[in-house]
Amino acid sequence: MTNRKIPLRKCTGCGEMKPKSELVRVILTPEGDIVIDKTGRQNGRGAYVCQSLECLEKAHKSKGLERSLKTSIPQNIYDKLKEEM
Repeated sequence: MTNRKIPLRKCTGCGEMKPKSELVRVILTPEGDIVIDKTGRQNGRGAYVCQSLECLEKAHKSKGLERSLKTSIPQNIYDKLKEEM
């Protein structure tokens, strides 16, 4: 039996490496929209955040999401992301 490799991703808020299944993927779509990717397979540049509002706040304060997505994110997008989480 071979052990299956578990993909790890880094949270942009707290900076911890966690299994991909425990994180939420936020993407910048080719059209320029910023949305939560529930499937984890949508096209676009992705960044990962823990499933807590604390990590989303940390990512907002440290501009971790903006660095990962390579674009500026307005406040109304952060509010929409908080509602969806």
